Amino acid sequence: MARTDDDSWDITEGVGATALGVAWSRSEEAASDCPLFTDPYAQLFVDAAMNRGWQLPPHYMIERIRSIGGYAASRTRWFDEFFIAAGANGIDQAVILAAGLDARGWRLPWVDDTVLYEIDQPKVLEFKAQTLAQHNAIPSVSRYVAVPIDLRQDWPKALCDTGFDVAVPTAWAAEGLLPYLPADGQDLLFERINELSARGSRVGVESFGGGFFDRDYLARRREQLRRLREEAGDDVSQKSPTPRICGTSRTAPTWPTGSPITIGKCRRSRHSTS
Repeated sequence: MARTDDDSWDITEGVGATALGVAWSRSEEAASDCPLFTDPYAQLFVDAAMNRGWQLPPHYMIERIRSIGGYAASRTRWFDEFFIAAGANGIDQAVILAAGLDARGWRLPWVDDTVLYEIDQPKVLEFKAQTLAQHNAIPSVSRYVAVPIDLRQDWPKALCDTGFDVAVPTAWAAEGLLPYLPADGQDLLFERINELSARGSRVGVESFGGGFFDRDYLARRREQLRRLREEAGDDVSQKSPTPRICGTSRTAPTWPTGSPITIGKCRRSRHSTS
């Protein structure tokens, strides 16, 4: 779905539906015989959405999601450990950009007095809060702050207005975000993070190398999806809806000398399926 300046979604549409698909993938991993992480909340979000009329993606998309399940699980585990390591190193302020429906504020072992800020679409965070409240879920983090705003808007001001402290080190996470931003959008994102970060801060990003956008590689991905649709009995003559992924990606920002930021990158897992 192409983005416009004033678009918005319900939880079952657009970015909301994307968040639900990722939550479903986490629920599958959490229920597996040997899960990489513990997440008792992912299934709650899926069930609540289905009660609102949301349906799982078509069979061919389910199979595609399962085919990259190892990568998705590894990504979740990587970012979980990123925050745990940050806390072990004395960082007690964290920000998750485009937080989606991962309930890290409820399921991770945060150090005492940690403040966690989550930024995402208002309806996504509203659905998240309502679902967790209905199940009497108690945050594991000392203070949780939802910042309901579109990242295309002035989110630094909104973040600071909720009590974010620019004077203390912060652990930032951009998970599942950069591939959907054009190059200038990525630059702006990191510029804003740098401006808000005290010395000793760190940022974890999901970074795809240039090969991810290679035409031959993308063609193979499309062919794999076509085969899955065909095997599922879908009409392959009809073009399938695909998310809008920008064709230019920064594999890492260039920080000025003396920058307070330490960069960690989550790359594709060797267990993922191309």
